[in-house]
Amino acid sequence: MTRTEQTEHGERSLVDLQQTLQVDIDPALLLLALTHRSFAYENGGIPTNERLEFLGDSILGQAVTVKLFRDHPDLDEGELAKRRASLVSSAALAEVGRSIGVGPYIRLGRGETMTGGSDKPSILADTVEAIIGAVYLDAGGDAATEFVLRLVAPLLADPERFGAAMDPKTSLQEIAARRGAPPPLYTVTESGPDHNKHFVATVSVGDLVQATGEGSSKKQAEMAAALEAWTELSAR
Repeated sequence: MTRTEQTEHGERSLVDLQQTLQVDIDPALLLLALTHRSFAYENGGIPTNERLEFLGDSILGQAVTVKLFRDHPDLDEGELAKRRASLVSSAALAEVGRSIGVGPYIRLGRGETMTGGSDKPSILADTVEAIIGAVYLDAGGDAATEFVLRLVAPLLADPERFGAAMDPKTSLQEIAARRGAPPPLYTVTESGPDHNKHFVATVSVGDLVQATGEGSSKKQAEMAAALEAWTELSAR
């Protein structure tokens, strides 16, 4: 394939993705939103999607917060916070990323590509946030809010999700029992200095699913892994 053919193929791919997203984004900005730091590092240190991710995270949080506040006048602050957390978690955003098929479009370095980076929850979630940031910059706040609410609409329609987000380990144990699987088994690794530990948890539910989660504590990492596993099992 010639360089011209590669460019044309890439442009067609972006057009296909824009049609899926149902929003017009400047192709250069969308390409930036799809550029993971591993790809940037291997290509001369070009810009990454991390700044767009930072922006998109704020837009996402605001849109979801306002939606929950208006739709649930009966809920107190604590319950609203728990529901918001369930909708903006990495597991939820990864589910959104899979539903819109963004994985194959993400520009990854060779190492991430070989280890299945296009389906890693953290990479999918970060890319979704970056795309939200790109929509905000190119189409404005109202369009970005509408885009966010369209993305999370299926999550809002699933009441079981809120219970899982509040107690993911119990929810995972319950769904495992319903599937006739053994109880979830967790393993945790840690790295970093004592004052800044980083934990990675892996949970396995028999042969049904294996998922990972990260956090600043063992409990946080296990809960993140449990929520990812529950999300995957529930989607089947």
